Amino acid sequence: MPVLSTLRPQQTLALGLTLGLTLSYILRNLLTSPSPKPPISAPSPPPDSQTNHPYPPNALPNPRRLQTPYGALQIHEFGPATGEKVLFLPGISTPCIALSSLAHYLAQNGYRVMLFDYFGRGYSDAPDPETVPYDEGLYTAMIPMVLASSELSWTGDEAFHLVGYSLGGGLAAAFARRWPRMARSLALMCPGGLIRRDVHVGLQSRVLYSEGWLPEWLVRYLIKRRITPVERREGEVNVVDGIREDARRLGKAKKESDASGGNTFDNAVLAHGRTVADVMGWQVKENRGFVPAFVSTIRHAPIYDQWEIWGELGRELARRREEGKVPGLREGRVLLVVGQTDGVIVKEELVEDATKVLGKDGVEVVEVEGGHEVPFTKGREIGDKLMEFWAGKDKPGDSTWSLS
Repeated sequence: MPVLSTLRPQQTLALGLTLGLTLSYILRNLLTSPSPKPPISAPSPPPDSQTNHPYPPNALPNPRRLQTPYGALQIHEFGPATGEKVLFLPGISTPCIALSSLAHYLAQNGYRVMLFDYFGRGYSDAPDPETVPYDEGLYTAMIPMVLASSELSWTGDEAFHLVGYSLGGGLAAAFARRWPRMARSLALMCPGGLIRRDVHVGLQSRVLYSEGWLPEWLVRYLIKRRITPVERREGEVNVVDGIREDARRLGKAKKESDASGGNTFDNAVLAHGRTVADVMGWQVKENRGFVPAFVSTIRHAPIYDQWEIWGELGRELARRREEGKVPGLREGRVLLVVGQTDGVIVKEELVEDATKVLGKDGVEVVEVEGGHEVPFTKGREIGDKLMEFWAGKDKPGDSTWSLS
């Protein structure tokens, strides 16, 4: 791991700022929260010989465990050490195995990639949400901890490309608006952050996710039932990802259920032939911190109506387009990847709202045939488009591309 004496001044400054962020967040919680409970331990990875596991140990290369004040994080980093770096932020419910196809494809094309399981997901421990809310502060504090765990330098101006999916898209936007110089570019795949709460959150969800209305044990029991994959009979829709309300019926948003990616999401094939439902079923059953983390994330994370965060990001993008040569967020544009039939992040709403807040010249849209699962199932196609975006290739005049 590089020492401070070997880093350039801007790298030292960036490292100090990111570590300062982490320390300030930790101190804030220690000073203002009740006596912290020990983190909820994640399941241990199975032996390498257990190849039939839903989340097999060899799903992603080079695993490492990072011990933090909030428990251990599971991290993977691979690809050429000299390649441009890419940091992935996954979704709310699926651990980082879901992005394995895309990550492997980029690594094969010369990029150094890093992925990790959020607290309460996959093989990462979970701080108790009664004392540590799963808000923007906790999620963005994970990022510098993960970066600092590498033997390579992931800090400084334009240190890495930042790619966020679903919840991770909203988190990536929140991180980039605060530290725009660090992110060489920003790509948001089916991102949360601008979901319209008044359209996509019904009365039942408002009651379930509001603190104090129901006993917490009952809330967790009900939510666990809603997000656990089940055997489906013909015509049923399985609830999995959980950011917005269920698929639309008769052209209107269906109220009173968590978001569903639908059958195509549940059945999306990940690494080693596992499906989203396989991994989700294992996670709900084996990681005792997942449901509490999920509930707290819905309550506190930057998922809905984050106009202020995205507005600040839009101003940073505009500054780069106007002034030029400002480090980070190259060309002052964000790559927005949307699924044409996504029932979780509605394409038309997202493109309209993102264009409004980031500016027409600040958004490049790629429409991909499929739903909320497209980053899992279209890794090669999306990877090609990411590399074109990073290379600064010219875009069509309407700044919207379609992949079928």
